[in-house]
Amino acid sequence: MKIAILGAGKMGLSFSKSFLKYELIQPENLHLILRNEKRIPEISGEFPDSRISVLDQVTESDADVIIIAVKPQDFLHVAGNIRFRMKENQLVLSIMAGITIEKIRKALHHPLVVRAMPNSPTLLGMGITGYTAAEGIAFSQLMNIERLLNSTGRSVYLEDEDLLDGVTALSGSGPAYFYYIVDAMIRAGVEMGIQENLSRLFVKQTMLGAYHLINNSDKNLEELISDVASKGGTTEAALNTFQENSLKDILKKGILSAEKRARELNG
Repeated sequence: MKIAILGAGKMGLSFSKSFLKYELIQPENLHLILRNEKRIPEISGEFPDSRISVLDQVTESDADVIIIAVKPQDFLHVAGNIRFRMKENQLVLSIMAGITIEKIRKALHHPLVVRAMPNSPTLLGMGITGYTAAEGIAFSQLMNIERLLNSTGRSVYLEDEDLLDGVTALSGSGPAYFYYIVDAMIRAGVEMGIQENLSRLFVKQTMLGAYHLINNSDKNLEELISDVASKGGTTEAALNTFQENSLKDILKKGILSAEKRARELNG
């Protein structure tokens, strides 16, 4: 399999590294297409055996899969500056937030488009990606896409493309929500007199342990909360404050705002 990645930001490069790590492609079959030639020395150092090009210099591509990994706001400009014509059997995989399959098909004049929404833990091979596909894509081609996505963590196929904006808000943006909460907890620890490095250790290990309990326990979330929050205790005091300040509603409103923004990105 040959793969071209248009856009060499964090996500495009993390995908590239996963494909090579799991030997889904050979380095010489990876083509990284950049918009800024100033980054060529840096990217060449990371991928010495792969092909590195600038977009306006690429006049043809023999890739089986072309991954679009540019910012959604830049897509139409980039699409208008692609100098090569896509071959009939080439597959386009978009990992841009918000941009619909129909808009991609029209901009690229190409019907075979898969739209996916990964998240940042793909950098560690622990991401999750929701994806959907245009009509007319063969099952074997879709399985190849799933193999690629699974190299970065887990993937979930969605029949309804509209759900991808929700996936963007929930898991695509989701890691930042957890970082935000972790940061608030660390700051609270410092305010209580705990050294910042120790506060960070306590919070990070607490979050890690809580994740494993969620993942390995037969109990639901309410039961897990009850296990910690004894009547009249410290945890209950914190939870009551969260409830009085509508923390759940605030978080939900934020996530719904992210979904709205994802829809807006399609223009």
